Formats: sequence, C-alpha cells, structure tokens
Amino acid sequence: MELGNRDNGSRSTMSQINVTPLVDVMLVLLVIFMVTAPMMQQGVQVNLPKADTKSLNPQEDTVVVSIENTGRTTINANEVPKGELKERLSTMFANRQKKEVFLKADSAVPYGEVVQVMAQIKGAGIERLGMVTEPAARK
Repeated sequence: MELGNRDNGSRSTMSQINVTPLVDVMLVLLVIFMVTAPMMQQGVQVNLPKADTKSLNPQEDTVVVSIENTGRTTINANEVPKGELKERLSTMFANRQKKEVFLKADSAVPYGEVVQVMAQIKGAGIERLGMVTEPAARK
C-alpha cells in the first residue's frame, strides 16, 4: 500500500516557515505595549515662564494657588498652612467636574518648594495643573 509521494516510510521535510505562531506572539506583544505605555508616562503639564501666549480669560470658578517669595501659600488669596493644601483642595474639588488649578509662584521661590506644592495639588486629585506666567518681553 502506497501513500502519496512517500518513499518506503521516510518522511518528507517541509521547507516553509509556519508564520501563524509568529503573528500570534507579535500581536500579544503589541497589546502588552499598548496597555503599558500610558502607565509609564508620569509628569505634570506646565508652561514655561515668560512665554508668548494668549492671555486666559479667568472664569468665576477658577482656583489659583499662589506661592509668595516669603513661602506663604494661598488659595484665591486665602492663606493656607503648609500641611493643609492637599486637604483643602480635596474638599474644594470633591463635587466639581472640572478639576483644574492654576499655580502662580514668585520667581524667587526655590524650585523644590514649587515641586512640593505641585505634588500636593496632584495628590488632591487635580487632573489639570496650569502655570501662570508673565508675558515675555518683546524685542
């Protein structure tokens, strides 16, 4: 009894590569990278000081956190003790849908203090943080 082109029970080798497992692996890797890439991005959306931008029209519900050169922190001109900024912002924004804060810091304030305030703002659940700057001098 003879089967096809086989010679006395010897097996013929396939010279073609099966690409189906390769495609499966590549699709799994693609999905993994698509899911993990947004998680790897951390940061704060800020604008650089002294920028040529259009002025913002402040709305009634705009919240501005200010840091003076003396280290005094205020929310809309109301002074806030250093450790209470996160809690106050959390209660202010508990029922708001638009979670946006503008940060205004004196240029003499050390960068480390500004970053600490930014971390407290982000820790309070604020989704958007904008930096208030002065217009750049035009030449």
